[in-house]
Amino acid sequence: MSLVRTVRLLLAAAFLACTLPAATTAWAQELKIGLKTEPSSLDPQYHNLGPNNQIASHLFDPLVAKDDKQLPIPGLALSWKTISDTVWEFKLRPNVKFQDGSPFTAEDVVFTYERAAKVPNSPSPFTLVTRQMTKLEIVDPLTLRITTGAAAPLLPLDLSALPIMSHIAAAGGAPEGKTTAELNRGEGLIGTGPFKFADWKRGAELVLTRNDDYWGPKPAWQKVTFKPLTNAASRVAALLAGDVDLIEDPPTADLAKLRKDPKLALADAVSSRVIYIALDQFAEPSPGIPDAKGPDGKPKNPLKDKKVREALSHAIDRKGIVDKIMEGVGMPAGDFLPWPAFGTSKTTQPDKYDPAEAKKLLTEAGYPTGFSITLGTPNGRYINDLKVAQAIAAMWSRIGIKTEVEATAPPVFFKNRDEFKYSAYLAGWGADSGEMSNPLRSLVATPNREKGMGGTNRGRYSNPAMDAKLEEAMRTVDDKKREALLQEASKLVIADEGVLPLHFELSVWAMRKGLTYIGRADQATLAQFVSPAKPATR
Repeated sequence: MSLVRTVRLLLAAAFLACTLPAATTAWAQELKIGLKTEPSSLDPQYHNLGPNNQIASHLFDPLVAKDDKQLPIPGLALSWKTISDTVWEFKLRPNVKFQDGSPFTAEDVVFTYERAAKVPNSPSPFTLVTRQMTKLEIVDPLTLRITTGAAAPLLPLDLSALPIMSHIAAAGGAPEGKTTAELNRGEGLIGTGPFKFADWKRGAELVLTRNDDYWGPKPAWQKVTFKPLTNAASRVAALLAGDVDLIEDPPTADLAKLRKDPKLALADAVSSRVIYIALDQFAEPSPGIPDAKGPDGKPKNPLKDKKVREALSHAIDRKGIVDKIMEGVGMPAGDFLPWPAFGTSKTTQPDKYDPAEAKKLLTEAGYPTGFSITLGTPNGRYINDLKVAQAIAAMWSRIGIKTEVEATAPPVFFKNRDEFKYSAYLAGWGADSGEMSNPLRSLVATPNREKGMGGTNRGRYSNPAMDAKLEEAMRTVDDKKREALLQEASKLVIADEGVLPLHFELSVWAMRKGLTYIGRADQATLAQFVSPAKPATR
């Protein structure tokens, strides 16, 4: 391992020790958190989705963790290094036990990584990470070597998305061991994390209890109760009434009032989550476009035409949405990550708001009177998601594209999206690694389960030139060359209007006074990092 990498890991370990809540002799009791979206599953490998991943982060640990800025820090692996361009070696943390008392070893890591491809019906599978692995070698109980098919410079960052399961507790009769249904009932839901599973009443509450044998700094809370409060106003009301102690994403319209309330405190962070619109560029006809016809009179999918996609983008007033609807809690987006994240380009700017140009492009594409379309959106998953969708529908309608919004609860929305029921939909993506290959291979790479590409590309966009640049970048070890390739790949998608970036979210948390929380770029709400006020000294 290089001296630079060794120093970085030591500094990261020191940072982790300093930023985790310190253990105290007088433990706090219960922390109640109001969530905007409850998880769709407790199986940590069923669905690569923010609400699921943040709950998994309470129960499980990955080999490589991330701090609040998404920088890699030691988790269950104390260190890692390259043996060759295609072999990584991980030294595992000793004396770690699962919540059932069994020891953590490399065998658990192998079980976890092999299970990912066996989980059936995964809407967004973790094979995005594991497909690059060709061999898992247990050198000894605390040393693991991972061989990849090609150079994988981002493997440690990728592994931060995969929480480690117990090969003993999660064993079962199905190919994947314990099934998703069993894990949802709490059967085999055993990790090394700071909290243990207690109870889940879907739609009502999820209860966790402190893991007093946790290997790291102990959380301050004996019990944590998560309550799904999908309505933003209801979350605020619950906080003001004392029904919960902390909430995610208070309404932007209430922020000024909440900041002035002496009984409350707020935390915020610029996120790497891009809100975007995906467009169906595969189906013919497309399900939400009933009246578009080609020259032969047959139904046609106009979204396959780049000029139409360009028109839709120019019709969107991104700055107006951020200023008026988001009330400043966001930043207009012209790419999948904000500058200067790795792989972004300073010269990439959002498409100009130009309704006249949009109408001209529609006419050139053969749709002078426009067409009708349905825009799908979750209601309550992202900040002001429904309001943003309604604003875009109005903007599109003004250029002749008569737009109807179909808003549903997040679980229903994601199910519909994954079944390709939308011609256009609004969604968000938070890049776990904070670098460009993450959104590119998830959102716009040509779907290929074998390669772990395009796992969330529900518009089924395909650009072979972009795929080639991306795949070359993902096997390039040299940082400068890899960043240049990612910049080129992203520019190809943006120029093609493959997906329409809208804005990056600014995440906000509100809590009762006396609590502190450091806002995270990944937008996760993690109870182990919520600290109570220190008791007064006498």
